[in-house]
Amino acid sequence: MRWNNTEYAGWGRALRATGDVARPERQSDLAAILAKEPGPAIGNNRSYGDASLNSGGRAIAMTRLNRILAFEPATGVLTVEGGMQLGELARLFAPRGWLPPVMPGTGFATVGGAIAMDVHGKNHHGAGSFGQHVTALTLLTPKGRRVLTPDQPLFRATMGGLGQTGVIIDATIQLLARSGDVMLVTERRVPDWDDFLHRLDQSTATYTVGWIDATATGSNLGRGILEEAETGPGLIPAPKRAKSVPIDAPHMALSPPVVRTFNRLYYRRVPEAGRTSVKPINDFFFPLDRIHDWNRLYGKRGFHQFQCVVPVTEAGALREILARVASSGLASPLAVLKRMGAGRAGMMSFPTEGYTLAIDFPNRAEARALIAGLEDMTAEAGGRLYLAKDALAEGRTIRAMYPEYDDWAAEVAAADPKRLYLTDMVRRLELRP
Repeated sequence: MRWNNTEYAGWGRALRATGDVARPERQSDLAAILAKEPGPAIGNNRSYGDASLNSGGRAIAMTRLNRILAFEPATGVLTVEGGMQLGELARLFAPRGWLPPVMPGTGFATVGGAIAMDVHGKNHHGAGSFGQHVTALTLLTPKGRRVLTPDQPLFRATMGGLGQTGVIIDATIQLLARSGDVMLVTERRVPDWDDFLHRLDQSTATYTVGWIDATATGSNLGRGILEEAETGPGLIPAPKRAKSVPIDAPHMALSPPVVRTFNRLYYRRVPEAGRTSVKPINDFFFPLDRIHDWNRLYGKRGFHQFQCVVPVTEAGALREILARVASSGLASPLAVLKRMGAGRAGMMSFPTEGYTLAIDFPNRAEARALIAGLEDMTAEAGGRLYLAKDALAEGRTIRAMYPEYDDWAAEVAAADPKRLYLTDMVRRLELRP
C-alpha cells in the first residue's frame, strides 16, 4: 500500500497536520495496513478541529471503502462500508423510499465518521442520535475483527468514541421510511429569544432547526428564522447549481458591519406571515454543500465553531452566552439553535436533552479568547461541548463534562492497549493519559 506524505486540515482550517496518509480501496488492503503499520482511520475531514488529524504520524483515509454490502428493501436495513457518505446514501435510497435516519449539516460526512462522533441532526428531538439506529458494526482492532451490537460496552465506547476503539469497517443501519420525494419546509420569523425557545418546545414537526441572528442585541436578542419540515409528495424542484469559493476571502469579508447587514437582510427574506416551500431533500439537509469549499470564506487562517448544549433548565445561561456573543461583534452569519432530546448512543456522545447553540467565528485572537469564556459559561451551566467542532478546549474541561468518561477510557485502554489510534485531539485533551 502506498503512503503519501500529505498536509491536511480539519474543516475549520485553523488546525493542520502533516503526515503519511494511505487510501485503501479494499478491505483486504485495509487489513494488510493495520497488520503492519496501524494508525487512526479518518474520513472526509469534516470535523472542524483536530479530531481527524495525526501530526507526524500515519492515518488511513477510508473514503474509498464506500460499498453497499447488503440491503433489505422491505425493512430498510442497510449494511455499508464505513467510507460511504451520508449524502450519497440519501441520493441512492430516497427514490426507494428510505433516508438515513439521522443526517448532520453536511452530506460529505462518512458513516464511520458519523459513528465516531455519534452525530445528531434536525430530528434529534424525536429520532435521537445516529448511533441509536446502528444495529451492528464490524470493528478491526489490534486483536482482530469484532462484530459489535448495542448490548456490548465496546459498542457504546465506539459510538461517539473518536475512533479510539479501532477502525470501523462496516455498519448495519436501520434506515428511516420517508413519505415523499421532497421536503415541505415552513419558515417563520421569530422576534426574540423567549419566543424562539417556546416555538422549539411546542413544535411537532419531524425536523426543526433555527437560524439565529448572532449580532442582534437588546429586545432583538435571539431573533431568527425557524424552519419546520416533513418529507412529502410533490414535484422535485430543479436542483440549484453548485457554486464554489475559488480563493480565500479577505479579512474584511466578515467584518462586523458586513455580518450585521447580511443578517438583517437574511432575517427579512422570510415574509412576516411566513412561507411554505418545496425543496429537494439534499437542499434542506445539506444547504451549505451547494457551496464547495465554503470554509474559504473565513480566509487563510480559517475559523472556529463553538457548539454547546445545556439542559432545558439552564436556558437562561444559554441566553447569556448568546448575549455575550452578540455584544462582541465577532460572530459570523452561521449560527444555529436546535432543541435536543435525550437520545445518545455512546459514553462520549454529545447529545443530551436541552438546547444546542452553534456559532462560527473567524480564527482571530479575540475570538479565541471569547470562546474560552463561552466554554467556562457552558461548564458552569452543566452543559458540554461538541468534540466534532472543538479545536480549543482543555482536557480537564471536557472530561468533567462527560460523566461516562472513565468508563470510556477503560474500554478504550482494553481495546487499544498500545495506543495505536491516537489523534491530535485525543493528545490535546489528554483523553488517554
